[in-house]
Amino acid sequence: MPKRPELLERLESQHYDMIVVGGGITGCGVARDATRRGLKVALIEARDVAYGTSSRSSKLIHGGLRYLEQLEFGLVWEAVNERRNLERLAPHLVSAQSFFFPIYSHSPVKLFTLKLGLWVYEALVLFRVPHLHRSFGVKKAALEEPTLKSEELRGATLYWDCTTNDARLTLETAIDAQQQGADLATYCKVSEFLRDESGQITGVGLTDELTGKTLKVTGSCVVNATGPWSDRTRALMGHQGHLLRPTKGIHLVVDSARLPIQHAIVLHHPEDGRILFCVPWGDRTYIGTTDTDYKGLASEVAASAEDVDYLLRSCLFFFPEAHLTREDVVSTWAGLRPLISEGEGDASSVSREHQVVVEPEGLITIAGGKLTTYRRMSAEVVDHCVTFLQQHGFERDLRRSGTDKASFPGAVDWPKGTSVEDMESRVIEASGGHLDKESSSLLVSEYGSSALEIARLIPETPKLGERLVPERAEILAMVDWAVLKEFAMKLSDIMIRRTQLFFKDRDQGLGAVDLIAQRMAQLLGWSPAVLEAEIAAYRAEVMQSRQWQSE
Repeated sequence: MPKRPELLERLESQHYDMIVVGGGITGCGVARDATRRGLKVALIEARDVAYGTSSRSSKLIHGGLRYLEQLEFGLVWEAVNERRNLERLAPHLVSAQSFFFPIYSHSPVKLFTLKLGLWVYEALVLFRVPHLHRSFGVKKAALEEPTLKSEELRGATLYWDCTTNDARLTLETAIDAQQQGADLATYCKVSEFLRDESGQITGVGLTDELTGKTLKVTGSCVVNATGPWSDRTRALMGHQGHLLRPTKGIHLVVDSARLPIQHAIVLHHPEDGRILFCVPWGDRTYIGTTDTDYKGLASEVAASAEDVDYLLRSCLFFFPEAHLTREDVVSTWAGLRPLISEGEGDASSVSREHQVVVEPEGLITIAGGKLTTYRRMSAEVVDHCVTFLQQHGFERDLRRSGTDKASFPGAVDWPKGTSVEDMESRVIEASGGHLDKESSSLLVSEYGSSALEIARLIPETPKLGERLVPERAEILAMVDWAVLKEFAMKLSDIMIRRTQLFFKDRDQGLGAVDLIAQRMAQLLGWSPAVLEAEIAAYRAEVMQSRQWQSE
């Protein structure tokens, strides 16, 4: 990675074919696709990679079984096929997960309808799934998930989809874009669009959020991939009105011992019938999501007491013996879905389809869509960009991007015939024996083959093998890797999106803050004042996430 002064100088000195604004999964996907075609790309993000929705999703790569109810067959077909692609290209990040779907006498979906839907679901990918779905009668369903409420149970099905680490999937997409030639700048906020006398966009004006320096970056077209901030970005061009209808989704995390489940469980909320998921997450279980209209600032979205209680009431109904209360909540996260506005109506009924808006001035906005289908959405955006460029004199030959064939960085060097257990053993060996099985397993599951490179940092500096939190598997080497290879610039980048201690640690990583911040200060040359400010900012972020507790 270039040093930041070098990167900013390069941004000012070059002319880009495409400037992508927004470092979420779609913006990173656009940059990856475009650079692989041979376009010169700058990717600009106002905060951290995956700062917004892309690290605050339900962490599912799924076809959207419920969209069959809405007869959105095209969306389901795209999603289930993209799910299969991602399983193949990022096997360390996208893992098959069993989903248990109980049906009760009061469920809005009947067992026969669900079974029929699952046959259609699997047929859309020609039955190329880890396992075909299975059905359970009442007694076997109760044995399969004994903590579930058994009264009024009519049966259940078990089917397969996938889970992912959404932040890391976004990071690896960004890393691959950079490796292919994209210039990626985080903590650079677009403050204006540059335009020529005819009104055509010629670039963007930026503010470096770390130093306050302003700079100008020129490019032939600009992609607005800012998700929930899309309308605000369009407003910089003078466009009024609202393309989006943002809806808020929150999740809460509890200890797996308080909600022990064998599979991810699909439930209809007893009050409004909304689909919810309870998902195993290592030593934690997360529950979500809500779906409510949101009118506030995207940067301030957070769980409310009403949101948390809504999810807890569902848990109390379906898992009555668990007796979950607010005190059991380890953490929460909240994100905004940048859905296309379709007027009034229930928030949950708004389509998850995406839309590409091409402005004659050269601004191309992508909004809506799903995490699962981001690669196809990104390719469609680049197609529009190429058409626009060609209409304005672009004549270079471009190659096919091949993103449907190209493995993600953590899967590129995965040795053929090597099992996960073999890779974990190799990681322990590469660390000089400083790592235990738990930490090596974490590295392999999070970084894939790159875990070997992280482990090789440890023999020379053994303290990098030390745990960040004594009872957890995360190690100090992850901090070095995040700074040196993964664009981390602030303490919250590492706490929230690189290690996820913010979500998984019972203390939300507060006990490790000083250790991590001091290591970052050494690597990034922070002054004592910056170090103190970073720690204070992270503590404030933790407090904001806990505000619901006092409501």
